[in-house]
Amino acid sequence: MASQRDYYEILGVAKDADADTIKKAYRKLAMQFHPDKNPGNPEAEEKFKEAAGAYEVLSDAQKRAQYDRFGHAAFSGGMGGGRGYQDVEDIFANFGDIFGDFFGGGGQRSRRSRHEPRRGADLRYVTEISLKDVLNGLEKDIEFDTDESCGECKGSGAEKGSSPVSCPTCGGSGQVVRSQGFFSVASTCPTCRGEGSMIKNPCKPCKGKGRVPEHRKIRINIPPGVDTGTRLRVGNEGEGGFNGGPAGDLYVEIRVKDHDHFEREGDDLHTSVSVSYLQLLLGAEIDVETLAEEVTLDVPKGTPNGKTLKLSGQGLPSLRGQRRGDLYCTLEVEFPEKISKEEEKLLRELAKLKGIDVKGEGGIFGRKK
Repeated sequence: MASQRDYYEILGVAKDADADTIKKAYRKLAMQFHPDKNPGNPEAEEKFKEAAGAYEVLSDAQKRAQYDRFGHAAFSGGMGGGRGYQDVEDIFANFGDIFGDFFGGGGQRSRRSRHEPRRGADLRYVTEISLKDVLNGLEKDIEFDTDESCGECKGSGAEKGSSPVSCPTCGGSGQVVRSQGFFSVASTCPTCRGEGSMIKNPCKPCKGKGRVPEHRKIRINIPPGVDTGTRLRVGNEGEGGFNGGPAGDLYVEIRVKDHDHFEREGDDLHTSVSVSYLQLLLGAEIDVETLAEEVTLDVPKGTPNGKTLKLSGQGLPSLRGQRRGDLYCTLEVEFPEKISKEEEKLLRELAKLKGIDVKGEGGIFGRKK
């Protein structure tokens, strides 16, 4: 259970922290993991509950003293502190004054009912492009399924001409209060599930959900210079809003496919270029294929095998500026499998001139005796 972590560790405070420090630490975590700021994020909701459990104990002098002495065992009986919150509405009910200070709302959570205008959820879409697409950028059509606000009821879920009614169980508060001895515990209303209101006449097209499925096809612009992990925001292309609220956004995440000949390092590219041993010895100008075109690479006389030469400006464009990366070409010597008699004769003369011992006639570069 997450609440079994050390409460001081959860809030990130020292064991001798004063009440004000504890409150500020809880405020920071509550703001960070507040459900209204992290819609649909179960991990953030768990952290929100965990922080509330820690604050419940450490903000109460008596409970804190028990915890400092006995740890979590002080509350193993079930009452008195360290409860495992299962519903965030219970947190808002128990800490109404705290959330009144933090978030406004006069001592209760500013309840965001489904019958109030709300923004739709954001969507994530992953698309794959080639390295050449990174060079030039492209327009790409993408397709995905989502939920759109029902056009008939405008996302309310209620039949046209009708409206939600106050929940008879909780009287519209969204919570029910139970007495347990000296304690009163507020929990989410089981009838309206915390909404405070109910739909008597549900909209037929969306069956009261306020949402209808939609298959969407849009064209997006992918700029030059993107990399794997780049996220592009497309405004208002997420899920439709509720009750006239705005649509969410679509976030397109880029994946760049590996290339057969080029490796990427930031805006720079790296490749291997095969050259003749004679071109390394004597120097040459050779044609090299880049992502965009064929260019000339100057190989100086006496260049060693494995040397890396740079072609300036033949890499990838920067996503955030005018600069373009470079292309680094690593030279790899390519020896012939066979040579002619005339080539062998010249090579033997060269070996003799250099004083280099070689095999007998026909024994080098693959020639058979």
